[in-house]
Amino acid sequence: MDIVFILLPTALLLGGIGVMWMLWAVQTDQFDDMEGPAQRILFEDDKEMIPGNDHETASHPGKEEDLGSPSRGNNET
Repeated sequence: MDIVFILLPTALLLGGIGVMWMLWAVQTDQFDDMEGPAQRILFEDDKEMIPGNDHETASHPGKEEDLGSPSRGNNET
């Protein structure tokens, strides 16, 4: 029964912190744009990073060498 005197205030404290955190998030517009980041990842322009995509690398000369990604075979060590 003594554990109730520890668990009850701890639960109330954690619940209060959670409510305060939620109110802070709402007041600082953290939930303003829920769709934007989810759609932004789908329409990201990463065609120049796809190997064998000559159309994008031709319009950006030298872009392929500047990236230096090890997965593309540019190991300059």
